Amino acid sequence: RGFRSFDNRKKHYLDGSSDLAYYVTSPLDVVMKKEIISDFSEYQRIDIWDILHVGDTPSYADALKHGLIEKDDPRWFLPDLASPTRMLFLDGALQSQSKTERVYHEALVQPAMFTHPNPTNIAIIGGGLGATLREVLKHSTVKSATMIEIDEKLNGVAREHLPYMSDCSDLVGRASCCFDDEVANIIYDDGKEWFVDRYGATASKAPPKEKFDVVIMDALEPDHDKTDISSPLYTDRNFISSLFESLSDEGVIVIQVGAAPSINDQRPDLSVHARREQFFRLLESEVSAAAMFVYEEAHSGFIEPRSFLVACKSMGCRQRWSAGAESIDFNIYERIVQTVSEGPALVNYDGSTHASYSTPPRAWETVYCRREPQPFECTYRNLDVNMDIYSDFEKRNATDPNTGKISSKVFAKVVIPKGSYIMLEDLASSLIISDGTIANLKGNTEVSGAGRVSVIEDLLSFIDNHGHKSSAEGSGINLVEVGGSFMIRRSEDASEANVGKWMPSYPSGKEPTYSPVYERHRASFDLFLVATRDIGEGEELVKPIDLWD
Repeated sequence: RGFRSFDNRKKHYLDGSSDLAYYVTSPLDVVMKKEIISDFSEYQRIDIWDILHVGDTPSYADALKHGLIEKDDPRWFLPDLASPTRMLFLDGALQSQSKTERVYHEALVQPAMFTHPNPTNIAIIGGGLGATLREVLKHSTVKSATMIEIDEKLNGVAREHLPYMSDCSDLVGRASCCFDDEVANIIYDDGKEWFVDRYGATASKAPPKEKFDVVIMDALEPDHDKTDISSPLYTDRNFISSLFESLSDEGVIVIQVGAAPSINDQRPDLSVHARREQFFRLLESEVSAAAMFVYEEAHSGFIEPRSFLVACKSMGCRQRWSAGAESIDFNIYERIVQTVSEGPALVNYDGSTHASYSTPPRAWETVYCRREPQPFECTYRNLDVNMDIYSDFEKRNATDPNTGKISSKVFAKVVIPKGSYIMLEDLASSLIISDGTIANLKGNTEVSGAGRVSVIEDLLSFIDNHGHKSSAEGSGINLVEVGGSFMIRRSEDASEANVGKWMPSYPSGKEPTYSPVYERHRASFDLFLVATRDIGEGEELVKPIDLWD
């Protein structure tokens, strides 16, 4: 009748607002509903169901299993040969579906693992189903995987009714059951208390000998009901500090942070995602947090895309997070263990998938810029449509009377108002080159017996003269102007300059730890120029020599 408390409603079978009701008890277009288990642990209600909908059709695996090969076979369009989906609910909230859980768990684990250069010692908070551990054990580098799960009964239920979650039998060199692998250490304890007791400000127990390279938080979402067991994981500053204290120098944390935002969402601290915003703010204020990145996976079995957060202790992780698809694919080849079946160990994650994660979707930027006060960088999300772009300039050669060196200078053909954009088309075509590529080029010039490699040496000289590092610390990215903008003279006299950066330096001198705006617009911020005062017709364009310092 509506008088039941929310805490009681969420645990009740017939609660009409739960995921259990949405997927199982309410739908009528279902061929089969089979309850596998419905039980309570000390901490939560556990429900597992097999579901087959009217519209379900055979999967690729179903077709192979039943020899379904004829194109016109009507069974392709019927649920008769389709396998049911096994669904797990905790306190009525959907946690996983058998047909999509591998996509979800790869999205949770693999980006963080490949953001670390050599992950050997891993911690998992939660993860009682075993799938997170399974993904960790795909890495040949892993020597220790500690899983701290509060609910031992959930782990037992998963072993019995969701065995595919902890199935490592196809991974060469691993135990058949992931929980039984020699590098796995399963601890039944409160994850928050475990970390605080060993790494917190008032730690009372000795921590493990080795710090963790990657910590994976596989708990209920931050916006799950406030009375649940996971709430302290997202609101306790001491716990968050203890996580960073547990990390090695290049350590990485990854957390699943709930449904992805929408461009229609309210200011984050006032929305249904207020606890997520509180968690983000705590992470941003953590002195050991060097960088934070958000990403989404839309194919993990939930109605809305799931979002994830990677937080790094070192700025060096930025270069690995932004690595190209080819680099990630090479690392997968080098690191992921082989399979008994000789098939791929990863079903969704690869270099191109990682590349799609590396730039946050626009909704994250939109919601971030609804913070109050609005973050400084939000003003620069778009070019000002009221300002013109000037691309046509007069270029003249000039000879230095002292050295005889010929240089080019750039002059305005018309009056250019302050704030106007300068040579954006040329700047947008700048060469982007990594520190690694530059190091390889330098190495090629030092090959014994190769003689002078003048072309490479000239290129390196050009990069040195006309390139600058990205403002993203740790990115390892250099930007080299190759259009007409590189001819603009540089002056040590700041008062002489009339051209400057479009994006000013951050007022405090240090960019935010977390900013989807910087992550989405970094190249523009690193390249685009504006007139810093009115430039007269025939006046030379000059930029300060320390423009990009």
